[in-house]
Amino acid sequence: MKLRTRLIVSFCLIIFVPVLLAVATVWGFGQYQMKAVRQIYNMDGSAYDYFINSFKVLSHFTKKDYEKLQKVAAETPEKLEDAAYLDQINLELEEKYSYLILRRDKELIYIGKEKETFPEENLPEYDSDAIQSAGSGFYIEGDEQALVKQIDFTFPGGEPGSAFIITAMEQILPDVKGVLLDLMISVVLILIFTAGMLTVWIYQGIINPIRKLEAAAQNIKAGNLDFTIEADGRDEIGELCRSFEEMRYRLKESAEEKVSGEKENKVLISNISHDLKTPITAIKGYVEGIMDGVADTPEKHDKYIRTIYNKANEMDMLINELTLYSKIDTNRIPYNFNRINVADYFDDCVEEVGLDLEAKNIKLTYINYADKDVLIIADPEQLRRVINNIIGNSVKYLDKEQGFINIRIRDVGDFIQVEIEDNGRGIAARDLPYIFDRFYRTDASRNSATGGSGIGLSIVKKIIEDHGGQIWANSKEETGTIMYFVIRKYQEVIS
Repeated sequence: MKLRTRLIVSFCLIIFVPVLLAVATVWGFGQYQMKAVRQIYNMDGSAYDYFINSFKVLSHFTKKDYEKLQKVAAETPEKLEDAAYLDQINLELEEKYSYLILRRDKELIYIGKEKETFPEENLPEYDSDAIQSAGSGFYIEGDEQALVKQIDFTFPGGEPGSAFIITAMEQILPDVKGVLLDLMISVVLILIFTAGMLTVWIYQGIINPIRKLEAAAQNIKAGNLDFTIEADGRDEIGELCRSFEEMRYRLKESAEEKVSGEKENKVLISNISHDLKTPITAIKGYVEGIMDGVADTPEKHDKYIRTIYNKANEMDMLINELTLYSKIDTNRIPYNFNRINVADYFDDCVEEVGLDLEAKNIKLTYINYADKDVLIIADPEQLRRVINNIIGNSVKYLDKEQGFINIRIRDVGDFIQVEIEDNGRGIAARDLPYIFDRFYRTDASRNSATGGSGIGLSIVKKIIEDHGGQIWANSKEETGTIMYFVIRKYQEVIS
């Protein structure tokens, strides 16, 4: 859930959920309590009406007592002169937080409350013509706020009399007040519960991912990249966690590449230093031989000079490879692509390498199966480097008395395929997938005969791929190796 949506939902829940729960609680709890109130106080109809109309509550509270007393006053008023009877009536009224006052003419003859605080002058006058009922009464303010119900009658001796039922408001309906208190507590608990649930929900959705990001940042700060950030959410925080995880993964890859690059550089330095040491040692030895007069004949002198020249060429090739490797590593190989006639170009290459191979007693065979006018787009210098590196690698591992190298050119649709075959020692099947990796060598033990920087075939692969082609190899141990690479043909676009 998006963070914006989460906040909107939280706002709506904060507003509506407490209201709905409070209404439901008030209704349900009220139904239960009001049922009890109706049963206890003998209220008919909806109990909620009595909460709305407090006068109706007070009036109904003593309704039956009023009707009973009114009947006695009308039919047997002499009972109202009996103190025992009046005490009985008053006792029943006390259960309803009320008491009885009886007046004969202007004199109060019975007060049902031990400590009377109700002013006598607040009592209404005798009015025999007034319509009096259980639902009538009037409210009197003062030190004691009360509802007064009046019953006017005539004593047996002819004196006017009035009976008053006084209901004190501060003591009325304690159970109803308890219900209201319970309802208020319920509403407060609902608000606390809703706020707590929303806090947990927001905390889990926002704070927990932030804690994860904080822990991840601390790990990265400490240099630890071996961890993962799990983010299942689809909101903005989840997207941030996924971006952070991708950043961590990239940093880890970069760190691993840096370590691998440093390792490769150490291997390269080790290889180059080893391979430079051999020709330098040879050059130093032959130079000392010339200086010491060991080359005392013109033939020996020329041989020493040629050897020094060849060793210097080997050093030059190693340095060139190192220079090209640095350009490969930064993708800065200079290319000069041109249209090249396949037949003419490979005729020149074969003629050039043929002289060197002939001097080493290696037989060279060249067959071009493509048409004479086929063209390719390539950098002639870099393509020549590819051919020389492959052939040089083949020569390095030729172990037969009569070695041979076969070069074949084939037309394969949109590409020209070049095959360079030798009858050397071959490559083991377990090593074949890795021969184009930098610094990979199939011979674990180095010697001067099979030296090299270990980056020759990786350079070849890079150049071929930059030409839009592919390179691969087939080999069998003790039989030989065939290197294949393809270069796309030049095709004119007709508009």
